[in-house]
Amino acid sequence: MLNGKKSLFSGMQATGTLQLGNYLGALRNWVEFEDEYECFYCVVDMHSITVRQNPAELRKKARALLTLYIAAGLDPEKNCIYYQSHVPAHAELSWILNCFTYMGELSRMTQYKDKAAKHAENINAGLFTYPVLMAADILLFQSDIVPVGDDQKQHIELTRDIAQRFNNLYGEVFTIPEPYIKKTGARIMSLQEPTKKMSKSDENPNASIFLLDDTDTIIRKFKKAVTDSDNEIRHSKDKPGISNLIEIYTIASGKTIAETEKEFEGKGYGEFKMAVGEAVAAMLKPIQDRFEELSKDKAYIDQIIKNNGEKAQYFANKTLRKVQKKVGFPERIR
Repeated sequence: MLNGKKSLFSGMQATGTLQLGNYLGALRNWVEFEDEYECFYCVVDMHSITVRQNPAELRKKARALLTLYIAAGLDPEKNCIYYQSHVPAHAELSWILNCFTYMGELSRMTQYKDKAAKHAENINAGLFTYPVLMAADILLFQSDIVPVGDDQKQHIELTRDIAQRFNNLYGEVFTIPEPYIKKTGARIMSLQEPTKKMSKSDENPNASIFLLDDTDTIIRKFKKAVTDSDNEIRHSKDKPGISNLIEIYTIASGKTIAETEKEFEGKGYGEFKMAVGEAVAAMLKPIQDRFEELSKDKAYIDQIIKNNGEKAQYFANKTLRKVQKKVGFPERIR
C-alpha cells in the first residue's frame, strides 16, 4: 500500500510512435485506475537501449511518449508519469534481483528468443536480462497489479517467482503482483497480417495505425486492410481480418459487435472500412490536438518530468533501502 492505496505500475518503450493497439489495449484503459490506485506510468527508456538507438531520436521519442500519456488522458497530478532512466533505483534493484534469477528462467523467455532472432548482430547481455529489469520496475513500487498485454504474462510470472524467492529468504519484502489483462481491446491485430499483433515496429507502414497519423492516412490504411473474399461483415474466428476491424469499430464507436453486424448487414467491405477509418480518426483527433498543444508548452512538460521523477524516486528508494538492508549492504551515512 502506498498513500493508503494499492499500487499499480506499467510502462511503454520509447521506441517509435504509439500505435492503435497500444492505445486501445493499454493507454486508454489506464485512466480508469487513477482514483483507485497509486499509479506509476513509466517511459521505459532503459529497456529501449537493448537495441541500438540514435541518441537524439531516443530523447525525442521519450519526450513524445511522455507527452502522449498526458494527451491521452492521464492526469499527471493523479498519476506518476516519469522516465525510467531518471530513477537510478531501477538499475540498482535490477542488479540485486539478477542474483536471485536463474539462467534457465531467462533462456525460456519467448521475447528474448524473438528479439535475438531479429537482432542477431547484437545479442547483448541486456537483451538476455531485461526481464529482471522489468521485475525491478514492478517490484520497486510494491505493485499490486500490472496492466499488460497477454504477450507479457510470462514476464509477470517470472516477476512473481523472483519476488516469492526473495520473500522466502528474507520475509515479506515485496508485494506479489497480479497481471491485469482487459479482455476487450486487449489484442489489436495487424491490418496486413490479422493473425499477428499490431506493432509499432512492423516494417509494413500499412499494418499499423499510429496515434499521430492524420485522418487521410488512417482512412487510407483501413481501405488497404486485409479481410477475406466473402464480403460478409460478421465476427468469426475463421474471419480474422474482418473480425479485427469489427472489434476496432466497436471500441471506437461504442457499439457492440451485434449492433455493428446489424448496422452493416448487406453492405460491402469498402463501406465498412471507410466507417472504421472515420470512427478511429474521430477518436484520435482530440488526442492529437492535445498533444500538439502540450508539445508547445515546454515549461509545463519539464515541470512534470521534474516533479514526477522526484515522486517516483521517493517511493522507489523506500523499497530499495529495505532490499539493500535485507541482503546485507552497509547502511548509507547521510
